[in-house]
Amino acid sequence: MLKTIVGAVNIDTETLFESSGVKFPKHLSEDVCTYLVIGTGYFDFKGRDGLLKTIRKFVPKTHYLYTTVKNAKYKDALEQLSALHNYAAHDSEGAKKAVLLATKAAKIGSAGAWLRVGGRFEDIASSLKKLAGRIKKEAPF
Repeated sequence: MLKTIVGAVNIDTETLFESSGVKFPKHLSEDVCTYLVIGTGYFDFKGRDGLLKTIRKFVPKTHYLYTTVKNAKYKDALEQLSALHNYAAHDSEGAKKAVLLATKAAKIGSAGAWLRVGGRFEDIASSLKKLAGRIKKEAPF
């Protein structure tokens, strides 16, 4: 997703100008775009809504990237992936509550154990591959 946002910023820096007040050249290098998106940190967002909020900093609401990620058919996969990642990485009570909510589970052992049952990993991966395919189809580059 980071590469897609970087590509979108590189294609049109107008939204970046609107949010920052800084006029950028028409095209920026991939390294400059990456720095503008993540700074000195790493690409992080909280759930699908956090991803949409991050995307919105760089493209307008009418942009193909925003509208595609916002599509309801990808919501569960994005929410589950984010919550499972955070739970696996942090194993905190907050992460556990978020993963239980995202997965609609009553209890959970590990993120990996939950994914192994009943084709859950395959379902999430399939949904995200469809999302990636839709983004690729909609991208003007």
